[in-house]
Amino acid sequence: MSRSVIIDGSVIYTNYSQIIGQKKFESLLREFVDILKEKSSPLLNALNAFRVNSDYDLHRFAEYLHLLTMRNIKEITNIIYYVNPKELERFIEAFYTFWRSKHRFMVRQEKYVDDYNRRASIEYTMTMVGDQFKAVIKNLYRELMMNVSNTFPTVMRQLPSGAQVMFLVEEPNTEKYQEHQWMLKVPTVWGAIFDPPAIFYTKSNKRKGVLPVVEDTILDKIALDPNEWYRFTIFVGDLLFYNFVHAEYLAHGAGLANLFELATPKDLKHRVPDGILIFGLPANKIPNYNDKWRNGVIFKDKNHYVGVIPAFDENDYFGYMKKTTLTIHNLIKIDHGKLPIHGSMAKITLKSGKTVVAMFVGDSGAGKSETLDALNRLEEVAQVDTIIDDMGSLSVIDGHVFALGTETGAFVRLDDLPPGFAYSTMDRSIFMNPDQINARVIVPFNNYNEVITPTHIDFFLYANNYTEVSRDEDRIIFFDNIDDALKVFSEGKRMSKGTTSETGLTTSYFANPFGAVQRQKEHHKIAEYFMNKMFETGVKVGEIRTMLGVEGYEKEGTMLAAKALLKVIEQM
Repeated sequence: MSRSVIIDGSVIYTNYSQIIGQKKFESLLREFVDILKEKSSPLLNALNAFRVNSDYDLHRFAEYLHLLTMRNIKEITNIIYYVNPKELERFIEAFYTFWRSKHRFMVRQEKYVDDYNRRASIEYTMTMVGDQFKAVIKNLYRELMMNVSNTFPTVMRQLPSGAQVMFLVEEPNTEKYQEHQWMLKVPTVWGAIFDPPAIFYTKSNKRKGVLPVVEDTILDKIALDPNEWYRFTIFVGDLLFYNFVHAEYLAHGAGLANLFELATPKDLKHRVPDGILIFGLPANKIPNYNDKWRNGVIFKDKNHYVGVIPAFDENDYFGYMKKTTLTIHNLIKIDHGKLPIHGSMAKITLKSGKTVVAMFVGDSGAGKSETLDALNRLEEVAQVDTIIDDMGSLSVIDGHVFALGTETGAFVRLDDLPPGFAYSTMDRSIFMNPDQINARVIVPFNNYNEVITPTHIDFFLYANNYTEVSRDEDRIIFFDNIDDALKVFSEGKRMSKGTTSETGLTTSYFANPFGAVQRQKEHHKIAEYFMNKMFETGVKVGEIRTMLGVEGYEKEGTMLAAKALLKVIEQM
């Protein structure tokens, strides 16, 4: 049973026969009927006229539906079969709901062009094809319901029923990387068009474990079927990644397009990938697979780090896509002597004109993004420009510490957002499992050039979400020496917020289980160097108590922390 439906974007949809006459329509019908048979559903009574022994002739039923788009059910009954209108009406409604429950993607082969006017024309055409398809699907449903029920509703609802995301793909033949030819045959996504609200329901909504790093080759031992896989070439900070996604997990590919900057075929002409990720590879196709890799593994394959996420239901969570990508990014940065940071960073501008850049370090649920959001709601603050939402890295330029980010979007918990925020960004966001604990939204927040521009930092703060404080002067403390600072940052304590499988007060080296843990010895030397540089150059290194993990302070704690930071900035 496939959850993803791939719609051919090369067809301009204008009539119902283009839908009902497709093999995919009958396949979808067969899948739906098989589910009903397992449940012994009374909805199957609508198909009694098409029963053949213990099964149903769905080809004949599809032809019957096609006839229903042109004639009233009473007219057809006089000619062919008697089908109970009420039962058929319920069946069609349920089948339409089943279709809408699918992850629906339209894919169109188009060669990328440099000229932005021509590219705009290509994307406009794709949008038109998507709108046409959506209109035909809606009208098909309405026509069937009208001809079965002999009524037409006085209230019409434009339910989302077309493609949720449209992808423009090509197979580049001029890219610089030529080492593994199977990669070049996989369709490469260079453009994406969203039809909001994009809501996807996946089989998991938590990640667990730390990704093991294995010194072994893999790229020479596998090949991906270009009919089942898609390649998303993305920029993760200043690094180029090839992320291969199986069609069944295309919802997570769509998430990549909303979280990272897509690289174009033009970019591939001049660069080879720094990192590679394969999402949704069956365990039996992973060479020398062992169960320690169940939630993912990273291979150090000669000059590349290659992440692999096995095709298990428990891995059907965008957090695995994002964190594996960022772990590979961090491993590369450590190899280059840079300091990867799991945290948020923003440029804070007060109405008085004063401007500072603050970086918050902490694991998932520490209150980093929430504190920045609270700052943005304070009367004295003119603007908060988020530059890093989750992961970045530090470099030393001309003797000073600078930071650059990785993502142009944010992958955040709905519960941790201020009331109404998710709805205000619905037209740009991807929602994942909005009805469950740890429901998430992927929303773009910045442009790529700003994210990768090195930014000088003024505050380097550990986000402590577990210490309850009552006095305002205790909400932010600054360290007098490097050893105390390194101790707090290295311990990486936090109160779990349900974003992972952990519970209670947990620790993670440098609050970064994404590369720092795997290369702790190398990371610690780099951290000492950067901490020294920060103390030397006057960066304020400290701890901010967000209380996000303290019962009763989940909302108020970050606001109190934001007000304390505002006071420190005003006194500078």
